[in-house]
Amino acid sequence: MDLKIENKIVLITGAAQGIGLMTAKKLCEEGAHVIINGRDEEKLQKAILDIKSEIPNANIKAVEANLKDVAGCDKLTSDVPHVDILINNLGIFEPRNFEDITNDEWLHMFNVNVMSGARLSQYYLPKMLKNNWGRIIFISSESALNIPKEMIHYGMTKSAQVSIARGIAQLTEGTSVTSNSIIVGPTKSEGVMTFLNELAKQENKTFEEIEKEFFEVHRPTSLVKKFAEIEESANMIVYIASSLSSMTNGAMLRADGGIINSAFS
Repeated sequence: MDLKIENKIVLITGAAQGIGLMTAKKLCEEGAHVIINGRDEEKLQKAILDIKSEIPNANIKAVEANLKDVAGCDKLTSDVPHVDILINNLGIFEPRNFEDITNDEWLHMFNVNVMSGARLSQYYLPKMLKNNWGRIIFISSESALNIPKEMIHYGMTKSAQVSIARGIAQLTEGTSVTSNSIIVGPTKSEGVMTFLNELAKQENKTFEEIEKEFFEVHRPTSLVKKFAEIEESANMIVYIASSLSSMTNGAMLRADGGIINSAFS
């Protein structure tokens, strides 16, 4: 399918691996000019080599910048002054008992997960509106609605992303710019798989046993009862980034495997 985004400039944050990297690959296949961001130059260059090994003519480059603060965001926008599509994919998570989360940890989680996307959107939105075309996408999580008791600070940031995406959409009225958030369910990203495999080893269980237990105990409302492949999450992102999604604006879209137990969320 032609998504009609050939030569569009795309910036994906937190894209050295996982969903971000898979999204970059799929957009390269569509002929977009893709810029991946991360804070580890070595990982970024490896990611580019991986994509070019499969797509030799991929138009892709990397910009190293740590988006935890204003300085990092300014560095990125200085290196990348214009984009047509902004995918705010950067996100960190860490299980912590609520009473143990320090003030600095609250602020760090908020700065990385929320303010990175907010700052970049503030910079790129006016340019998109001037050009009368653009896509802003926040990659949120089912944790935005099902706040996990073991990661309340993480859930808070995912809820905030949904709010910001909707607010930005209201500023695009009457234009061909859209802003949406995507609720992603439990996915086989590198971080999640490392955590689960370590847990399986500690408990002397197989991954399949850990996966079954996770959905029985922690996500019983899931309809698919399994972790998503990163490609399944990337498929939704790529469509929303495309010209074909022009009537989708201000939406909280779901690629959560049916975890959110409501027909109206």
